[in-house]
Amino acid sequence: MFRHHAQPLVSAPAETAVLALLLAEGPLSRVELARRTGLSSTAVTKAARPLIDDGYLYELPPERTAPGAGRPVNPLAVAADREYFIGVKISADQVFGAVCDLRAGIRATALRSLSECTPEAVVALVAGLVDELLDAGPSFRDRTRHLGVAVNGDVDRDSGTLRRSGLLGWRDVPIAELLSAATGLTVTVENDVRALTVAEHWFGEGIGTGYFALVTIGSGIGSALVVNGHLLRGAYGVAGEVGHICVDPSGPRCRCGARGCVEGIASTDVILAEARELTADPDLTLEKVVGMARDGHPELVERFARAGRAIGVGIATLVNVVGPERVVVSGEGADAYDLLGRHIQDAYAAHVFGAASRCPLSLRPLPWEEWARGGAAVAIQALFPQPPATATIGAG
Repeated sequence: MFRHHAQPLVSAPAETAVLALLLAEGPLSRVELARRTGLSSTAVTKAARPLIDDGYLYELPPERTAPGAGRPVNPLAVAADREYFIGVKISADQVFGAVCDLRAGIRATALRSLSECTPEAVVALVAGLVDELLDAGPSFRDRTRHLGVAVNGDVDRDSGTLRRSGLLGWRDVPIAELLSAATGLTVTVENDVRALTVAEHWFGEGIGTGYFALVTIGSGIGSALVVNGHLLRGAYGVAGEVGHICVDPSGPRCRCGARGCVEGIASTDVILAEARELTADPDLTLEKVVGMARDGHPELVERFARAGRAIGVGIATLVNVVGPERVVVSGEGADAYDLLGRHIQDAYAAHVFGAASRCPLSLRPLPWEEWARGGAAVAIQALFPQPPATATIGAG
């Protein structure tokens, strides 16, 4: 079924370039592939041949590029159902799973609640979820060899270790090793925001961009960056942390210990805590807070406005330093974008510098299935050679 079970599908630079471009932007003719990759037409044909023979690529019926043009071309396309990938998103109380095809199209989903959040309990639950998903389609089990896991926290992708997750309360958990033993699949683990960014860059809003950013609003303020086509990690693995950009040196103390971080002002946890204190109602929910603000509660309207301004300044700082072509804003807090959006946009416009103001901000509310799809996207990446994630620029 598979040429290489544990190794990358492609290793030669030409094969890598051709398959990556077709995954994101196919179908494409060989002439277009040669133009986009800088390879000769002969090199494109040679690179595509083993992928066609293995069933990963196929030729579409001939078509003419223009009326009166010469010999018709046969565009190359990815056979999306040649291989499937399981993507899993682990949260504090639920595990979301999806089966995705080779182009990250979602084919099946499943959800399970967590009654306890120990590594042992989560691994057992994920293994059961994976088994359920593999049985959800007649060819899923035979054509699946990779599992991608998206999880909150500091992840060492090379070793598959979750070094620290405040949300889960885990430290130094060899999650890839544990899940591989439990499922029999090759496991790739990635920080959840970075996994979502990979999915958006390869298969979503970021297709075709060399410089791209994703910012998530929720119980934390997360972000990840693509620079020169690759996911940026930095020397210490924390590059692009927009949530910990200081926007008010005299502001409230963030959970990281510093003052005035974007996250310490704009996370939904902070907004909810302040709303409970303001209303003297310890049982107030975030949904109720959003509803009260929409109904015109003046202090809460201003609280969301303050959060929006902090996020806008943080994004402007990110754009000024890195210069992405596009920024996507998402996350569960994006459900309150009607309360945040104008303030994010105004603060962004006021602080972004010069030509960088051409970088658009777009809102894309993403359901939890999309986070699981992010896990599948990093599993799809395992088909390609991966430079060490500890390098200044990691794999993307």
